[in-house]
Amino acid sequence: MNWQSFKNQLVENPNLHLQFQYADGQMVKGGYHITEIKQAQITSVDCGGKMNAWTEIVVQVVETSGPETEAAMEVSKAMKIIHVVENQLALPGKAEVKIEFGNEQVPVQQMPLSSVEALENDLMVNMVPDATQCKAVGQGQSCGEPQKSLVGTESGCCTPGGSCC
Repeated sequence: MNWQSFKNQLVENPNLHLQFQYADGQMVKGGYHITEIKQAQITSVDCGGKMNAWTEIVVQVVETSGPETEAAMEVSKAMKIIHVVENQLALPGKAEVKIEFGNEQVPVQQMPLSSVEALENDLMVNMVPDATQCKAVGQGQSCGEPQKSLVGTESGCCTPGGSCC
C-alpha cells in the first residue's frame, strides 16, 4: 500500500481507534506509541546488474511496557503526528508504507500492509511479514537461468556457485 492510500484511509476515519495486527489474531497492545516516521531511500543493484531505486515510508510503532490498560490511539491523534512529520519532511504519496514493529513474540521487522479496513470502532491495519525477492524476475529475467554475469562469464544467477548472487 502506498503512503497516499494509507493516509486517505486515516483521513476518512478520524474517530476510529487505530489498531495494528501483526499476525493472525495478534494485535499491537493498546497504549502503543508512534515514535517516528522515516523516509528511506533505497538504491540497489540486483543479481542481473540492474540498478533499482525506490522510496519507502516506515512508521515505527512501539508497545509500552506493562499490562495493556489503554485503548489504541484514535486515528485523529495519528494524523497529528503525521502532520508534524510532513511539516518537516515531504513524504512521497507513491512510496510503499511499512510498519516497523517488534515485541516479545516477534523480532523487530518492517512489515508491508496487506490491507487497512474500517471496522465498527477500529481502523485495522493488517501487516504481513516481508519476504526476500529476486528483482530480476520482476524485470523479465529469470532467476536461476544461465546468463552473463557481472564479470563477463556465463553462470547461473541466484544459484549455488553462481557469480551474481
